Amino acid sequence: MKRKDFLKLSSASALLFGLKSHSVSLYETNKPYDYKKNNSLYMGDFSAPKLDVVRVAFIGVGARGSGHAKQIAAIEGTEVVGICDFYNDLAEKSSYICQKIGNGKRHKNIAIYSGNKNKWKAMLEEVQPDAVFISTNWDNHALMAIESMKKNAHAFVEVPMATNLKDLWDIVNTSETTQKHCMMMENVNYGRDELMYLNMCRKGVIGEFLHAEAAYIHELRFQMKEEVRGTGSWRTQHYAKSKGNLYPTHGLGPVAQYMNIARGDDNFSTLISYSTPALGRKLYAEKNYDTDHKWNNIDYLNGDMNTSIIKTKLGRTIMVQWDETSPRPYSRHNLIQGTKGILAGFPTRVALENGVEGVTKDHHSWVQGKELKLLYEKYDHPLYKRLDSLIEKMGGRNHVGHGGMDLVMRYRIIECLRNGEPLDQNVYEGCFWSAVTPLSANSIKNGGEPQKFPDFTRGNWKKTKPLEILN
Repeated sequence: MKRKDFLKLSSASALLFGLKSHSVSLYETNKPYDYKKNNSLYMGDFSAPKLDVVRVAFIGVGARGSGHAKQIAAIEGTEVVGICDFYNDLAEKSSYICQKIGNGKRHKNIAIYSGNKNKWKAMLEEVQPDAVFISTNWDNHALMAIESMKKNAHAFVEVPMATNLKDLWDIVNTSETTQKHCMMMENVNYGRDELMYLNMCRKGVIGEFLHAEAAYIHELRFQMKEEVRGTGSWRTQHYAKSKGNLYPTHGLGPVAQYMNIARGDDNFSTLISYSTPALGRKLYAEKNYDTDHKWNNIDYLNGDMNTSIIKTKLGRTIMVQWDETSPRPYSRHNLIQGTKGILAGFPTRVALENGVEGVTKDHHSWVQGKELKLLYEKYDHPLYKRLDSLIEKMGGRNHVGHGGMDLVMRYRIIECLRNGEPLDQNVYEGCFWSAVTPLSANSIKNGGEPQKFPDFTRGNWKKTKPLEILN
């Protein structure tokens, strides 16, 4: 069969049987792109005009969005102007908290939208915010981000950016055309250890990069108790209908920035993927719910654990794992191996070829536990040190979300918008990291066949600056 005939037949078969949301689209990815002709702008190092006060709106204020609203309201230079949630009680609660934080001086006129799944569109039209924070069902992320940018607002999206390649390309094209930021809020990039490792990598402490490991291993079967509303009510359905790594970015984001992926040095090239049998969710449902319960009447098709291997343009490898089902301790791996040593997480530990002065003599022993104090003193990221006092002022690392990373991320977003600086994560990074989901799904469907990453930058990653180590 000729190749073009095979592709036509494959496309027809896909349409006939109905591709799921995580399938790979045949969307064209490598056409030459004329930015002048398309009235658009490459967004890799984009700086938006300064905003003295950032007028902010929120779509979705449940488990995650309510935290965004509360902390953004507390950051200087913000005004909360709109809150939308399908459930009125959640919208009202977040509005009350934001107004209380404002002490009657800020956040006084918050417009509330609820009761209809499309009310967010009315909010964008009527409130006209500068920035929109989106914390909804994964399948809504792309639609809401694209519409926010079209309504002249910067879009900040919970992970993942989108669940299929076509939506990721549409996000890129919209951001370039509207010249609005679209950032996937990968909060783990702002963790203390992740920031320190980024600093150490930039200083050449571990030499040339060879290999990285990243994961999201987090047993979340308890979310199935949220049957009508809440994360489990929709996320459980993804375990049934989807394939591959459904949540790659928490582990992948940090190691990608260590390696300067899509920022001048290197980029993702191909991916292969395999999953284990899908057993855990079915067994959990059988044990905890009646036989006629809805959780016992769906097929859990996605494997409990997915392992994918990414090959980069320079030949480096990245192992990415995902498992939200199996009974085991939480881990993101967070490992980067270089020619002079290794930085690893869970638990945090470091080994260097020539040892760490005052602690180890060589790479055969880990620096870990209390011994890490010396490394924190020497290599703590300047951004973390600058905001450490703010974290403590707002209740300490255990209070402000995920050990402080949530506050650092939210603060940096507002700071960049107010100063007219490039964001720490550009639109392309969010798309590259999120693309692991549809690519892993397609690799599995094709027996582990390598999948080529689309180049969302159209070659411009080669001239994009590495993320700065801010003082």
